[in-house]
Amino acid sequence: MSTNDAPKPSEINLDNHPCFNKEACSTHGRIHLPVAPKCNIQCNYCNRDFDCVNESRPGVTSTILSPGQALAYLEKIMEKRDDIAVVGIAGPGDPFANAEATMETFRLVREAFPKIILCLSTNGLGLTEDYVKQLAELQVSHVTITMNGTDPEVAGKIYAWARDNTRIYRGTAAGELMIEKQLQAIRWIKQYGMIAKINSIIVPGVNDEHIPEIAKQVSGMGADIMNCIPLLPTKDTAFENLTEPDAKMRFALRLKCGDYVNQMTHCARCRADAIGKLSEPMSEDIHELIQSCSRLPINPKENRPYVAVATREGMLVNQHLGEAREFTIFGIDPEDEEEFIQIETRPAPAPGGRDNRWGALSDSLKDCRAILVNAAGSSPKNALTKAGIQVIEMAGMIDDGLSHIFHAQPLAPSLRREFKSCGAGVSCGGDGTGCG
Repeated sequence: MSTNDAPKPSEINLDNHPCFNKEACSTHGRIHLPVAPKCNIQCNYCNRDFDCVNESRPGVTSTILSPGQALAYLEKIMEKRDDIAVVGIAGPGDPFANAEATMETFRLVREAFPKIILCLSTNGLGLTEDYVKQLAELQVSHVTITMNGTDPEVAGKIYAWARDNTRIYRGTAAGELMIEKQLQAIRWIKQYGMIAKINSIIVPGVNDEHIPEIAKQVSGMGADIMNCIPLLPTKDTAFENLTEPDAKMRFALRLKCGDYVNQMTHCARCRADAIGKLSEPMSEDIHELIQSCSRLPINPKENRPYVAVATREGMLVNQHLGEAREFTIFGIDPEDEEEFIQIETRPAPAPGGRDNRWGALSDSLKDCRAILVNAAGSSPKNALTKAGIQVIEMAGMIDDGLSHIFHAQPLAPSLRREFKSCGAGVSCGGDGTGCG
């Protein structure tokens, strides 16, 4: 498919993107939909942190939404505001480590809002030509690639690891892999007629003197704009003790890079759930709104009246998904919508059978919007989530979990539980599936 044949936005005003047009900053806003929790790389400056509404930086979000929840949230936002011109996906992981959710979200948004600008930000590792073609067909007009080096040794110092399919790369090998994938992604983005922005994180003593080389190379590939973003030293990362680049360093770098490609100078280092005009903080009412939307059914337009619970005695959520031999089904009391009633119990599928077991469980719970368990492994969670059943890991009173699901009441942090099977911290020992 040639550039001339690639689908182009028709009635979409691309000048209204505040990140690509500084003049639009005061009049138009954007919304990021946090549907991509997993990441396929670990950058030495990144610490993805959930439930941190007062912190504004990439990788931070107050919640994760399914594509259906994201559309419901967007529809509510558009009822409240008339300045949102852009819908973007920028994490908190990478959109193409969560490709299915990313593409489904874009499809839903484009159908509901045919004239809105769609954009995304990715590290480029998982971006295939087929995905780029689909993005073009959905009229996603702006794609950002975060590229921190064109020399494998320099780039290799940025990444703790990178995962391509099942193989983990580290050091120079990770740098070489990322450069190869990113340059190819830029070629495809331009081939299919989209606007390409390059983000480069300025890491003093690591890549600060090298960044003009990035600008030179991507300029020859048709990149439209570059954003040199100063490192924000973040706790519990390998680069937490480095110094944030000062204004003099930022100005000098942008001046050098500007010889090759236009420079963005008004970046707000947006959260993965950013909303409104650049640098506009998330208000309490918007925070409450996105939280309430995260408690909707995974597919909000489906009729799923029940919640399944892994419980021994019918009062507490106190069983791991894999150990439960039956699930208690609860619904709202038709005589008092504030109260809950027990509907029935259903047997769990027999142990064994691997994925077939979780498929059978999904079929058994197809009228349930969620399941409350002490903990669950990644395979059953993925199977249930794909079937539209939200998995809530918690410990405590069943009524607290039901209020969380049915009445959008916050679930106290003391009740939350999270099953983790990969390493965390500065020296990540994880397997590349992303900790979120």
